[in-house]
Amino acid sequence: MEERELAELLHLVGRRLRRGYVHRLEPLGLNPGQARALRALAGARRPLRMVQLAEELRIVPRSLTPVVDALEEAGLARREVDPANRRSTLVVITPEGRALAERARDARRRAGEELFAVLSDDQREQLRELLTLVDEQFR
Repeated sequence: MEERELAELLHLVGRRLRRGYVHRLEPLGLNPGQARALRALAGARRPLRMVQLAEELRIVPRSLTPVVDALEEAGLARREVDPANRRSTLVVITPEGRALAERARDARRRAGEELFAVLSDDQREQLRELLTLVDEQFR
């Protein structure tokens, strides 16, 4: 068997993780982008401006509009005028959105647990440390 390069393996494992996550998000009525937005809103200490949420998600603000539209239509978030700057829009997570963010977090955790079940606890911890080291290089 041909040895795969590290980048290819990481890409394949990431795709498998994403598929498992998407599968678990479907019953919640969310896609990964919406789940990420809810997670960012739930983790913020206060409502975020649209531009702040886009920065947090590392996407351009115009790409965020359909995500927030969908969250708003589902009653998971709402837009409000920023009282500190009336030209800015805040995105406020609703109680329903906060609850669903927690369920989506659990779905992501379960997808990871299933994927990495073939590893021992020590191997998972070592992988976590190595990936954290790589990730910190680019922050």
